[in-house]
Amino acid sequence: MSTLCLASLCVLVGMKVADPPGQQMQSFGSAFLDSLDDDQLAIARMPYDSAERLAWHFIPKPTRKGLPLKDMNTAQRTAALRLLRAALSEAGYEKASQIMLLEGVLRQLEGPGSESRRDPQKYYVTLFGAPSETEPWGLSFEGHHMSLNFSCRGGQLVDSTPQFFASNPATIQSDVEGPLGKGTRVLREEETLGFELVNGLNAQQAESAIIANKAPAEIRFAGEPQADVGEPEGIRFGRLSEDQAELLTRLVRVYTDAAPDPIAQQRRDAIQSSGWDKVHFAWAGATKPGIGHYYRVRGEGFLIEFVNTQADASGNPANHIHCVWRDLTGDFDLPHN
Repeated sequence: MSTLCLASLCVLVGMKVADPPGQQMQSFGSAFLDSLDDDQLAIARMPYDSAERLAWHFIPKPTRKGLPLKDMNTAQRTAALRLLRAALSEAGYEKASQIMLLEGVLRQLEGPGSESRRDPQKYYVTLFGAPSETEPWGLSFEGHHMSLNFSCRGGQLVDSTPQFFASNPATIQSDVEGPLGKGTRVLREEETLGFELVNGLNAQQAESAIIANKAPAEIRFAGEPQADVGEPEGIRFGRLSEDQAELLTRLVRVYTDAAPDPIAQQRRDAIQSSGWDKVHFAWAGATKPGIGHYYRVRGEGFLIEFVNTQADASGNPANHIHCVWRDLTGDFDLPHN
């Protein structure tokens, strides 16, 4: 399937369905499994208690757990993407679709020899257990620069982390073929709202918020089943002005709202319940584009991390974003140790 056809398919399965996310996922998960032959089923499905359920990462790999889109026919790919669409909001699904399409952009920028490594269909679907109203089951949708992990119990989607998105290039700075043109910024709000917030701080606030002059090379806890955080760093929500607090709220919502509306609302309600005053914003590195920068937002029950330090495939500095939402009460619907 061409990159353009994948883009069209992603649009096709973007149609909204009225059922709650857990019920949608159960229906579309069963339909996906029913579409597979025995050999595909043996690859796409694992026991719920498999260690592979907790093994997540976003780096390029020759192969991964699960069944790749490239080894499915058109009907099976449609079923797989409908399942993913049920697990995400419209905004979240658009990010996922564009991240897959960025592999086609990277193939052009990196040139001959990158075809097998940069493939928009090299994203892998794994179901853990079987979709059920009574038994727990899970879903992983993963490939280069994306790892989305979902846990269901009692017919409900009960956890949707780790939620990892990335973008290389962060901004497409060259003329390229395909549906993503020059100027595309898949994770625009994640970056621009962070800059707007840090650059709007006064000197005293910035002294609290900026925790290092140099950004770290990577997000913390990459690939780890749980985020082992210490004490929060940075500036506390209560020390922000009304406009600054509104900016931080908007930034957090970019991450919460990648999930379907009911799940996003649960995330927002949990922050409200534990108290926005427990939320901290921390920054490291440069406060302007093109130089390595990083931020994290820490609440009692969640962690956001964003880093942009790597050059893109054309060598443009700090044009390669990694960002993640973690559940500090326990990713993968597991208690945090």
